[in-house]
Amino acid sequence: MAGPLQGVRILDLTTVVMGPFATQILGDLGADVIKIEAPGGDSMRKVGPFRHPNMGPLFLQANRNKRSIVLDLKKAQDREALLGLVPQADALVYNIRPQAMRRLGLDYETLSPLNPGLIVCGAFGFGEDGPYAGRPAYDDIMQAASGVSSLLQRVNGKPSYAPINICDRTVGLYLANTLLGALFHKARTGEGQSIELPMFETMTQFVAGDHLSGAAFVPALGGTGYQRLLSTQRGPYPTRDGHLCVVVYTDEHWRRFSAMIGVPDLVAHDPRFATLQTRTVHAEDIGAFLADHLPLKTTQEWAALFGAADIPATPVNTIDDLFHDPHLKAVGFWQEIEHPTEGLLRVPSVPGTWSRTQPDIRRLAPVLGEHTDEVLGRTRR
Repeated sequence: MAGPLQGVRILDLTTVVMGPFATQILGDLGADVIKIEAPGGDSMRKVGPFRHPNMGPLFLQANRNKRSIVLDLKKAQDREALLGLVPQADALVYNIRPQAMRRLGLDYETLSPLNPGLIVCGAFGFGEDGPYAGRPAYDDIMQAASGVSSLLQRVNGKPSYAPINICDRTVGLYLANTLLGALFHKARTGEGQSIELPMFETMTQFVAGDHLSGAAFVPALGGTGYQRLLSTQRGPYPTRDGHLCVVVYTDEHWRRFSAMIGVPDLVAHDPRFATLQTRTVHAEDIGAFLADHLPLKTTQEWAALFGAADIPATPVNTIDDLFHDPHLKAVGFWQEIEHPTEGLLRVPSVPGTWSRTQPDIRRLAPVLGEHTDEVLGRTRR
């Protein structure tokens, strides 16, 4: 199926993870995403393993449903070729610094006369009005700058990084939503606009949503940090034969669990367990209590008991486990699709079910410059 964004054209100048992830979402939704690459290609092409050079797995996963053209935008002829695409485009997205876009003559003030309905959206490290403007930014930088690394220090004793590109992908989701909002405004009014989405401010909002805590009030009613999330005893918890994630969260959950382990009066008689607020304040004790009891049974025994009691619980999956997960199999999450050059690939489906405009995988990630003649040839006619 074509998807709800059929007929929308996006000029994608982004590289690495954040921008390509956002435009992949728009491509999955049906947009015609034209990925404009420098002659050397997106750097993520070069992160292996490979069957062929420049077609690494991170690139393959973030660049499906796109067409690739190669342009050296420092050359006048190639810049003119890009400008020739602007009148037919709905949006142009970039993640280099705005100063570089201005030097290339690809800023909003230059492009909007060619297409007043054009949305020009930049996603980069720091807002242009602050002293950090123009600084380079990668996921590690943003994890440290936005407080993510310090939160891990509060749990583990030293600042560290989450082992996924959590900032790139979080801001990528914001970027996709931002573009959808701008496209909706354009559909109603015909107006384009210039948008800047800074990573630092976006991630700070994201982190603060959970961890402002007492600092949400002026004057503050306490320190920062959501205690349940920062507990060193949060789990997953060891069982007799492995580990289990369980979230005994509501008052009813605790009544059921305490009956399960033979202490049915726990919630009534121990003030630490009495309410969600007291359990949050005593998160270390609550986690330690679970950690003391979970080793008494196997993972599967606990999973069956928690399932019967409607208490959320799941084994701890490895990435390899996900390929064989019965639920993911039942919903057809993993697809094996033949790539024209890379052979059989394992590809996650587009999540969600639509009754009318189901998004789909229409094409797999392109080889470098695969569609240059196709796209520019159409423009010249």
